[in-house]
Formats: sequence, structure tokens, C-alpha cells
Amino acid sequence: MRHRWLGFALALLVGAALLLTGVVFWLNRNDAVVAGAVATSVGGAPLPAAQLIARGEYLTRAGDCFGCHTPRGAAPYSGGRGIETPFGTVYSPNLTPDAETGLGRWNVDDFWRALHNGRSRDGRLLYPAFPYPNYTRVLRADADAMFAYLKSLAPVTHPNRTHALRFPFDQQAALAVWRALFFRPASHTPDPARSAEWNRGAYLVESLGHCNACHSSRNALGAPAGPLDLAGGLIPVQNWYAPSLTSPDEASVADWEPQDVVDLLKTGVSTRGSVMGPMTEVVLNGTQYLTRADLAAMTTFLRGLPATPAATVEPAAAPAPGALARGAKLYEDHCVACHGAEGKGVPGAYPALAGSRSVTMALPANLVHIVLEGGFPPSTEGNPRPFGMPPFATTLDNGNVADLLSYIRSAWGNRAGAVSALDVNRYRDAARP
Repeated sequence: MRHRWLGFALALLVGAALLLTGVVFWLNRNDAVVAGAVATSVGGAPLPAAQLIARGEYLTRAGDCFGCHTPRGAAPYSGGRGIETPFGTVYSPNLTPDAETGLGRWNVDDFWRALHNGRSRDGRLLYPAFPYPNYTRVLRADADAMFAYLKSLAPVTHPNRTHALRFPFDQQAALAVWRALFFRPASHTPDPARSAEWNRGAYLVESLGHCNACHSSRNALGAPAGPLDLAGGLIPVQNWYAPSLTSPDEASVADWEPQDVVDLLKTGVSTRGSVMGPMTEVVLNGTQYLTRADLAAMTTFLRGLPATPAATVEPAAAPAPGALARGAKLYEDHCVACHGAEGKGVPGAYPALAGSRSVTMALPANLVHIVLEGGFPPSTEGNPRPFGMPPFATTLDNGNVADLLSYIRSAWGNRAGAVSALDVNRYRDAARP
């Protein structure tokens, strides 16, 4: 009788495993290809080849493909840039039309399948470091224009590098399970209750802009909180915090003048602030090339996002008096010349610290990075020589940085918790190569 029950239990386990395998296969089977859509001009005629390529270049910039597919000093879009993840390193592929190492043997359906379904020409499942969970919403006509542009580039022979992922994350079977859990092909559907400008902005933010690839929290398997979530999150490995675009306490622009949002995305600076950290690359390689009409559309969408509270973070303790005194002295020695005795900064040059949401956010990650690593806004056509900040990683130890930031976060009416030396050490380690 015991053996019979063991056999029955084993049969159930095998059956459950086969069923699970079947479910995973079924959820990954969707490889449908939407028929190609002819890109047309305003009058309805097909775009001439030169205009189609120009449109594709614009859309490729909107998707910031250059940033991931162009290692420093390499030919544009030749691939090989390492993208660090908690599971290992993913290397971007060669997007030039080289027949052996690039897209030379791909066709428009292959390219669409990669964007929409996250599947390569040879059938392999692609890793979501390539943000196909967002690109799945790219319109077919736009995908075809992007492919036309990439095919127009000069071919570059640059063999693709094998990903350096830990087991089991280097297995297609594990990726299939991830996709079964967290990915479904989708499409952009305009909201008829909204304006054409709002819908255009939603399309750019949610698909090509893939803003939620950074501005969303992620679970233990690297999946974002939701396909369109913009409530903020810590960027894996880099440990910069991409602030919530829906919280008034973080990076919501609902109360900004529209022109300030457009300026920030176009030039990297505005009267309300400047970009730093990973966002500098987004502006440098992507949004500065967008038309002001498209940036205005994105602004309309972002300003209309429903307000939500910032993510709950355990409140930090109030700064100790001794820490505040030490921090005030450090501020006088290293910061006052640019940011001023009252933390007001210099408009157009050095940002104000008094009343700054970047200073008072619950998570001090970005402040620590900026003090340690310094940084500049991106050099753009509208701001070719940005003012920046020197790094203090070799000048200030963890305790100094903690005292300095604790002072800044509590001075001039700021009301934020203390920063500990342990916090600084955590982000200092993340900044090391």
C-alpha cells in the first residue's frame, strides 16, 4: 500500500511538472507578427525612403537605443556595452546591418518580433534588460521606420558578446518562466476621452521612452511593480533612486509650469532644477533630440498623472546636535561658495538646497552619490557648458558625508532625517567600478 501511495504521489508530481511546463510554453507561444504598416505623410502618401529613414532616426533617439548599444569610443549602435543587473551582465547586440554580426540578415518582421514579443530572429527569448516590456507598445509603423534607419547605417563587424549571467538566470528555461509570470505582449491604445497631445505623450512615456524601466520598484526577480508604474524605485546595481513621478514629495511635475518640464528634458536644466545621475544619459542621448511638440506632449501626460504618496521608507532618526555642528562646519568649508550661506544656490548655475525635494526625499541615495562622485548635467545644445560639482569621495570619509548631509537635510526649513555613515558606505560601495 505504501509503495502504491508513493507511486501515486510521484505521478502527481510528474503530472504537475508537465502541466507547469505546458503553461509556461503556452504563455510564451505568442509570436504573432502584426502586418507591416506603411508610414505615410500628412497627405496619406507613403513616405519617401529618405524621410522614412529620418523618421526612424528620430524614433530611435526617442527610444535611447544609442545609449545602450554604443560603448564609449565605439561606432554608433555597434553593440557590446555591458549592462549590469543583479543576475550578472547582459551585453547589448550589434544593431548595424553587418550580415555576420549585426542585423544584416534580419527583415522588418524579425525586428518587430524583437520589439513586440521579445524574441530574436533565431527564436531565442531576449532578456528584459532590453526593455521590450515597454517597446511591446511601439506602433508597427514606427518599428518599421526604426528598422529602415538601422539598415541605412554603415555595417560594422563587431561580434556580439555572450552574456555573463549566473545560473540559472543564463538558461532560456528560466527566462521563459520569468516571461510567463511577468510579460504579455501589448499595444498602445489611445484614450478617446483624452486629447491628442495627452495620448501622444502617453505613447512616448510608456513605450519608446520606457520611463518605468527606471521609475518603478522591482521585485526579487527584477520585474517592475507594474507595466506602467511610475511610483519610483532604486535602480538595481547602480543604487541611484529614480524618484516617483506621481508623488508631490519627489518628482511629480503636476505643479510645474509646462515650459520648465520641456526645458528640463530638452536641455537638462530648468528654473525648477537640473538632471543628475543616470538621467543625464537619458537627456544626452535621447530627449534632447525630441521636438518641443513631443516634449510638450510628454509634459501634458506627466503633469496629468494621478498624485500618489511616495513609497513608504522607515523614517530616519533626527540628526544629533554634534552631527549638525560638524555638518555645518563641513558645509562652510566645502559648499557655501556655490550653494550660499542660506542654501539658495545661484539660479542657472548651482541648484538651491533649501526646500529642494531632491534633498528631502526619504531615501538619501542620490545625495550620497552626488557628494561622492560629483557630476554635471548633460552637455546639450541648449546648455553646452553646464555648471557641475566636483567629487568629494577622496576628501570626505563616510562620517563626514553623513554629517554634511544630515545638516543640509535639516537646515533652512528642510525637514528630513539624518544620514548615517552606514548609509554612505552602502552607496559608496555601489559607486565603485
